[in-house]
Amino acid sequence: MENYTKYKLKSNDELASVLADKDNLFIIACNKCFKEFETLEEPECGEFEKIAAENGKTVTGSARVDFLCNKIQTEKKLQDLIPEGTENVFVISCGLGIQTVADLAGKPVYAASNSLNYTGYHGMALTERKCDACAQCYLNITGGVCPIVDCSKSLVNGQCGGAKNGKCEVDSNKDCAWEKIYRRLEKQGRLEEFLNQPIQLRDYSKINFKFVNDYVKAIRADRLEGYYGGVHPSERKEFTEHLALKRFPDPEEVVIPLSMHAGAPANPVVQVGDTVKVGQKIGEAAAFISSPVHSSVSGTVVAIENHGHATRGECLSVVIRSDGKNTLHESVQPRKGLEELTPDEIVEIVKEAGIVGMGGAGFPTSVKLKPAKPVDTILLNGCECEPLLTADHRVLLEFADDVIYGLQAILKAVGAEKGVIVIEDNKPDAIQLMNEKTAGLDNIEVVTAKTKYPQGAEKMLIKRVTGRKVPSGGLPADVGCVVSNISTTKAIADAILKGMPLVERVVTVTGERIKNPGNYIVKIGTNTKDLIDYCGGVTGDDITIKAGGPMMGFVLSDVNVPIMKGSNGIIAVDTDHTVEQPCIKCGRCMDVCPMELSPLYFAKFADEQNWQGMKDKNVMDCIECRCCEYICASKIPLVTKIKAGKNAVRGMK
Repeated sequence: MENYTKYKLKSNDELASVLADKDNLFIIACNKCFKEFETLEEPECGEFEKIAAENGKTVTGSARVDFLCNKIQTEKKLQDLIPEGTENVFVISCGLGIQTVADLAGKPVYAASNSLNYTGYHGMALTERKCDACAQCYLNITGGVCPIVDCSKSLVNGQCGGAKNGKCEVDSNKDCAWEKIYRRLEKQGRLEEFLNQPIQLRDYSKINFKFVNDYVKAIRADRLEGYYGGVHPSERKEFTEHLALKRFPDPEEVVIPLSMHAGAPANPVVQVGDTVKVGQKIGEAAAFISSPVHSSVSGTVVAIENHGHATRGECLSVVIRSDGKNTLHESVQPRKGLEELTPDEIVEIVKEAGIVGMGGAGFPTSVKLKPAKPVDTILLNGCECEPLLTADHRVLLEFADDVIYGLQAILKAVGAEKGVIVIEDNKPDAIQLMNEKTAGLDNIEVVTAKTKYPQGAEKMLIKRVTGRKVPSGGLPADVGCVVSNISTTKAIADAILKGMPLVERVVTVTGERIKNPGNYIVKIGTNTKDLIDYCGGVTGDDITIKAGGPMMGFVLSDVNVPIMKGSNGIIAVDTDHTVEQPCIKCGRCMDVCPMELSPLYFAKFADEQNWQGMKDKNVMDCIECRCCEYICASKIPLVTKIKAGKNAVRGMK
């Protein structure tokens, strides 16, 4: 593969001239991009250190940084990096990296490399078509005079009316960019070459450069709104967002896994042949991080055995044949009013109801409600940022009062002062309804968040709403927050108002390949295949079915698996046959990682089984949102490699 970024050190004579009156140098080298990702080091840094020594200069230190042009990441890396006593900073990179460091270093910055390479394009400008977004591709032609920055009218808009006394006809404070280019190229001996370039004429009257420039700046600002990174996958929520909830017909048999949560699987407390009722406990929590499990039907226990599981392969499960009566267990009784319940009683109700995070993670909610540190803010995640899924959206619309009641219960249990319901702006009907419902509540507000994936991830949500950053390896409570899913919050209301444990949930069945998509209230333990068949089955042959959404969902090789507490969706989409290619070190994965990690290293280190390297690059902070994999030009299965790395790191001594 061709290495597109071809910057090289300036000649020894030129460097000696630049270094003549400078000393105490710090050197920053960019690890080249758009190249085969074979080495972590670049030889230019060592070469320049040698040249500096030959010229009798003191080098205070050096650093090699990936993607210097990534201003957000570079700013973070430069903090406290330049040692005391440094007087001058020399940068080895393309022009974009040099300019980034110049904006951030706070000291004189010099280019040690030929940032202009007339023999080829830099960075992303790899094709004949020029987008005019940054003008980097023009700098080679114009001798380094930027046609965007240095010309009031933008040279890319074609010829202008000329200069007055060497100044721009539009802005008398600016030198004429044409004259600057002419003088620069004349000095370089390249004037004839430039004059022979074909002229690209564009109708200036149709292009408002100021408008374009302001628009680009606004887009860049929006790009970082709320939190760093993220992507905008096609939402495709139009299949089901308008469809009201329907109750799925009661199954004749349910298979209820004893592990539908983070932590230890529940221990069965029933036996084959036992008669059970709706809401009866059939599995007891086995540890502090665990959760009880309840029957979703009334009937007879016919088996306690391993069955297929959407995320674990298989799991010990309780199989119950329904009697069709849905007889409630005696324990299913409304609790005391919220005003009478103590915080500890609320937590105990949530624990005994088997309520866990229903967004997919399945963390026991009762543990969340007993944080080790003071909490002042409860955030309800109503973003549902995964494409295709609309389950939480429909819960917001059809159970708004229950959601608010559940939030009030969480506020009391945790002792927090403020509740915030966060909804993405692609759900205007839910935003309007929730604003109306909470209008008279001083301690609850609704926040509209710009649609961006993974907005609903705990750490992103906290940063977006409160500006607080959860530390590496930390929990939301470390910054005074607790985050709860919308469906989880509604389940808390059910547990208090009805005494009903978590035995059913809303599931979106959707995707381009589902014949009749819909949103259904489904009993836990219902067979996924029955749900798909009820929706008319799938259309086509080459189809992938996932439990969850397209970004973080799990591929189902066998659809004979039960609906669980975290089953927010079943989707059927076209199979992606894209073949993995070698990493080209483009840096896009680093641009979109909301945890500000460097996923390209995870792929490289996983292939090398360099688990210590993955640990050093903070792989355990990865939230497995799949943004990196979504954007990857080489279609590398990054999340699979990351999961392998995490498992290896957990097993390290």
